[in-house]
Amino acid sequence: MFPVTPSIDPAIATLAPGFRALSISVEAAPIVNPELAAEALSRACRSLAATRPAWAEAHLSAWAEVFRQFGAKPQRTPSSAEALCKRVLRDGSLPSIDPVVDLYNAISIDYAVPVGGENFAAYVGVPRLVIADGTERFDTLKDGAPAHESPEAGEVVWRDDVGVTCRRWNWRQGVRTRLSAEAKQMWFILESLPAMPLEALHEAGDRLTQGLQLMMPGAAIESTLIGFAPR
Repeated sequence: MFPVTPSIDPAIATLAPGFRALSISVEAAPIVNPELAAEALSRACRSLAATRPAWAEAHLSAWAEVFRQFGAKPQRTPSSAEALCKRVLRDGSLPSIDPVVDLYNAISIDYAVPVGGENFAAYVGVPRLVIADGTERFDTLKDGAPAHESPEAGEVVWRDDVGVTCRRWNWRQGVRTRLSAEAKQMWFILESLPAMPLEALHEAGDRLTQGLQLMMPGAAIESTLIGFAPR
């Protein structure tokens, strides 16, 4: 097992007091029930408007405020959870992408929580949540072709020893560490602010873990709570 314990820049505590996240490491097994993920995503999309947690809007608004604090414009580059919810409310559904991606997108919609999924085998060193200096490299796609860019100075990013793996905290994932069902080592990060009850964060993590175990019986999964206690 390869338990992933990300490091978090202490400056994040000032920017987002009370930030906490679940780090979930998975040694994958063969996927034998891929349909479970598409079903979970479909249910999440259908029930979004009717069964949102009472704190969901406050949690998405808190993420928008954090984005503003480091210079991002949440109307243009919202948190991943808000982006998913907006697409579902606009289109009524989300297309199926990949069993693992579908599953964690369903959890993100159900719990209004940003969820990242990464191919940990593509990482070099430990994941780090930091304030960018603007020189880091971010691998992406432009017009369908490989490209790279750099984050803005002061932007919150996830990175490893090679470069940025996710820009604007949880807005856009890089290509190099993108997760798919073929990955053997998977890493998930569920990110929350105090507007989301801690028990709800653990419930979301349990739902993700249970879904993965049903899809790939025999997978080894370990979950760790990281972050800062609220002031």
